[in-house]
Amino acid sequence: MSDQPLQGFDGHYGLQLTTATADEVRGAVEIRDHHLQPAGIVHGGVLASMAEAMASIGTWLGVREAGNVAMGLSNQTSFLRPLTSGTIQAVATPRHRGRTTWVWEVEISDDQKRLAALVRMTIAVRPHPDGLVLPDPQPE
Repeated sequence: MSDQPLQGFDGHYGLQLTTATADEVRGAVEIRDHHLQPAGIVHGGVLASMAEAMASIGTWLGVREAGNVAMGLSNQTSFLRPLTSGTIQAVATPRHRGRTTWVWEVEISDDQKRLAALVRMTIAVRPHPDGLVLPDPQPE
C-alpha cells in the first residue's frame, strides 16, 4: 500500500494509508490549517471521516472477491483529546465479520501516541450492483 493520499474526499483532507488489509488498516493525516475549527482544534469530522474510510476499505478488501461492496452504516465517535498540530495516527481493527455487516474499532492518536478518539464503525456489506469486482484502492 502506498503512503500517498487517496483519491476523492479522502484525498481532499489528506488521508494516507500505510497498511490496508481485511485484518488491519493504518492511516495518517498531517494536520493543516483547513482541518481546524475556529477554536484551533481539529474538526471532529476529520477523525470520523478517517475511521469511516479506513473501516470501509478494510471491509471491502475482505468482501470484494465475493462481488460485494462495503459502505458506512454507523459511525460512533468519542472524542477524548483535542488535536491541534502534528499528525493524526489511526489504526482500525475488525471486531465482527458478518455476512451483511462488519464492525470495526478505530483508535486515533496524536504524535505522542496519546489516545484522541475511539470510533466504532459498522460497515454494510452488499452485493455490487453490477456483480463486478472493483480494483484495489491504490492512489495514482
